[in-house]
Amino acid sequence: MTSTTPQDSRVANALSAESSSIRLQAALAIGSGANADYTELLVERCAIEPDFFVRDMLSWALTRMPPEIVLPRLHRELDSGCNQACSQALHTLSKIGDKSAWPWITREMLGDPDDGIARTAWRTAIVLVPEGEKVSLAEELTCQLSRGDRNVQLSLSRALIDLGEFADPVLEKAAQSLDPRVAAHARATELLRQDPERGFEEAISEARLMLSPGAPSAKDSDTGVARAESARDEPMGVQEALDC
Repeated sequence: MTSTTPQDSRVANALSAESSSIRLQAALAIGSGANADYTELLVERCAIEPDFFVRDMLSWALTRMPPEIVLPRLHRELDSGCNQACSQALHTLSKIGDKSAWPWITREMLGDPDDGIARTAWRTAIVLVPEGEKVSLAEELTCQLSRGDRNVQLSLSRALIDLGEFADPVLEKAAQSLDPRVAAHARATELLRQDPERGFEEAISEARLMLSPGAPSAKDSDTGVARAESARDEPMGVQEALDC
């Protein structure tokens, strides 16, 4: 904003209020009004807002702003050096869905040491990737197989599943990896694609069985491997994984 008015001050105070409910309502009001003058204030707040729901509303408000104003500002946030600022900018880009932002999704982001940034980059890449880049993206994503905890691994599996047939060759290759963790994650991803209602723990357990000596092939796994009773209680299917 080029100048500060009493209204600007009230908005800024509301976005930084102690009550998360007030902050949420302020972001909603700004988005509903779609006043581009508040773009900078919204972006700055994204970098420090502690509440998930308020951050999501801030991103929604930014999607209401003119792309020619908000996109360059989000681009700068990607190089800000602040993990939350980068992650929230990526999330907002995924909501805007403007494919002109695809070149901003770098290899470094997809492999960022911070799980929050990496997971958000995976989701954003799936939204923005052009048709001709999907195989290359699948190759980059498979480099992250076996990374992190189960939530991180499930996020990666979801991204690869969303790439559909473009991920088939790289997943097949990864399933033959000498690293048993990579091979199991690749095969679990294939199992989740076949049956999205499978729990991730169940898919991993089944994939490990498939890798054991004398186990059936991936094509025969649905009939050759019984699902463990303990895994049947696993509540987290592909459709139920929470976003960052």
